[in-house]
Amino acid sequence: MFERLGGVVARRSKAVLVLSLLAIAIAGAVGFQAFGKLDGGGYNDPKSESSRAFEYLKSEFQVKDPAVILVIDSPSVTVDDAKVRQTVDDITEKVKATDGVTEVISYWNTGSPQLLSDDRKAGYLFAYSNDGSFDGLSDIAKKVEAQVGNQYQGLVIYYTGTGAVGDAINTKIGDDLKKSETLAIPLTFILLLFVFGGVIASAMPLVVGISAILGSFFIIYLLTLITDVSIYAMNLITGLGLGLGIDYSLLIVNRFREEFHQGKSIQEAVIRTVATAGRTVFFSGLTVLVTLASLLFFPLNFLKSFGYAGIAVVALAVLGALIPLPATLALLGKRIDKWVIKKSSVTPKEDGRWADLARFVMRKPLTITILTLILLGILAAPIRNIAFGQTDVTVLPKSHPVAQTSQLIDKRFPGREATPVEFLFIDGEKNLSSGEIDDYKNKVKNVSGITHITENTTSNGIIRFQAIHKMSPRTSDAQRLINEIRDIPAPQGLLVGGVAADYTDTQNGIAGALPLALGWVLLSVLILLFAFTGSVILPIKAIALNVLSLSATLGVITWIFIEGNLAKYLGDFTITGTVDTGMIILMLLTTFGLSMDYEVFLLSRIKEEYEKSGDNTESVAYGLQKSARIVTAAALILSVVFAAFVISGVTSIKILGLGVAFAILLDATVVRALLVPALMRLFGDANWWAPAKLKRLSISH
Repeated sequence: MFERLGGVVARRSKAVLVLSLLAIAIAGAVGFQAFGKLDGGGYNDPKSESSRAFEYLKSEFQVKDPAVILVIDSPSVTVDDAKVRQTVDDITEKVKATDGVTEVISYWNTGSPQLLSDDRKAGYLFAYSNDGSFDGLSDIAKKVEAQVGNQYQGLVIYYTGTGAVGDAINTKIGDDLKKSETLAIPLTFILLLFVFGGVIASAMPLVVGISAILGSFFIIYLLTLITDVSIYAMNLITGLGLGLGIDYSLLIVNRFREEFHQGKSIQEAVIRTVATAGRTVFFSGLTVLVTLASLLFFPLNFLKSFGYAGIAVVALAVLGALIPLPATLALLGKRIDKWVIKKSSVTPKEDGRWADLARFVMRKPLTITILTLILLGILAAPIRNIAFGQTDVTVLPKSHPVAQTSQLIDKRFPGREATPVEFLFIDGEKNLSSGEIDDYKNKVKNVSGITHITENTTSNGIIRFQAIHKMSPRTSDAQRLINEIRDIPAPQGLLVGGVAADYTDTQNGIAGALPLALGWVLLSVLILLFAFTGSVILPIKAIALNVLSLSATLGVITWIFIEGNLAKYLGDFTITGTVDTGMIILMLLTTFGLSMDYEVFLLSRIKEEYEKSGDNTESVAYGLQKSARIVTAAALILSVVFAAFVISGVTSIKILGLGVAFAILLDATVVRALLVPALMRLFGDANWWAPAKLKRLSISH
């Protein structure tokens, strides 16, 4: 199949390239319309108890989250002072006049003591809107802050709430990504020149990358017509599109050069390249694709969106590497080596340092294996202290104004008035007595962390009350609070909702989907690697090594971001004591897929040589010599791109950048250069064993 494809591309390269460019241009023109249709939320489980409670709150009680919460602080006198009241009235009118604001509730127009700080020098002002979308709330928060400012006639104004926090995090991420790109793009370009060895060759990743990115935008646009897609999926598309573009271009260009330097014609070189490296790219892409497809098992639309984006960008990167890239090489021919700046990259050696390293490792395989496993074990050890959370205001640096608002609320206000636990008894008026409700409320009131319980309200037979608590709602403390509340025997028809319940249900939803997602990844990758290698041992070993590498990475993440080591060297960020669950899942699955990408690169050349010679040891040395430079170079470039995220002040982005960069480098160096050859030597010819009946299902190299 791949040889026939290579033949078509080589013989009709001009037509293939013109059609490819036309398809890319159309995909880009249509796909860019997706940006106006993307969603900024998607962080909750839509089928959970808290989501059902929220639907009742919206439909029956017209409850909605404040678009923005203002904390108005009077430095010298209490907020009941007449001058302060007059100033707050002016602020209230400004907030009401803001486009999109429909209602304002505050301490000053309700007199509610729950909206007042303990020292009576600060009070809440809630601004509401009919626009409940994440983007709409963020936009209103911007407008209110622009209208009122941070100080007004001697009063200090602090901002928080869904819109303000969302806008603060998104703006901070956007600004930090611009800085990251400013650092990463020039470094990546320089590395590409040296890795590809020439100016023309270094442009080849753009052929694959642009094909993948613009094609994926088109697919995402189509998806926005039928479902919500997170705006952050576009970051994965651009990052992974360029990353896979570099990976696959390195493999294809390197093999193309190797073939025509051995005396083949340009057409023969293209056909042979697609038949060998193209097949490797296809299987490599499949492993990455099925890994990222596991994100579709999670209930959060945020993670599902990364699944959609991952499937699209990987499939189109493979397509770009198999069709427009070989067509470009067929037209360029030997001009691919024009404007060479590093000759050794153009004509790699048949034998060299990588082969020597492999032979050294295979002379002492047991010693190298034990020492490497000890190193990985030391790196993984802190994982015992790992704790999970979700993105909230604490991911911002402590110096950020919105983070300071949260700190002020924690210190000076008795409870989290804006984020109560909601209790709804469906058909409660018909089915329950007032005594049953009061008895249950008294039990809730005794739960540690609850400050007070509100009076009952009713609508269409539903009884509602709230419990005000002290905890930040998206934390493990709030999760324990919700679990303790739900453990209390309750009258029939109860739904527990609110932000803390939403957080708890989301964490539980992720935990519930995790076994299915992991089972899918492990089974799919085992089948694909068996089909590719014809071995029972190698797929199991590849997954085991990947688990070791990722465990070491999680250990390092825990050591830095939970235990606080090296924090002063990584810039301004808040140590929250947790790592974001969704971001960790995304990081682990992305790096698992990329690591398998490199595993396929390496095993492809080893198996190709083993089928020729039958010598396991020399096949490993040859495979490492032919592929290790590609794997290490690709990993280095990709790690530079992700490592640039470390300059972000948003903790979750910093974790993603450091985690992916560290995992990729660890896997491409310690694991691929030391553990793989050592274990290949220890297993010997058993590496390639499989039952005869199954062996027929594998492909020949």
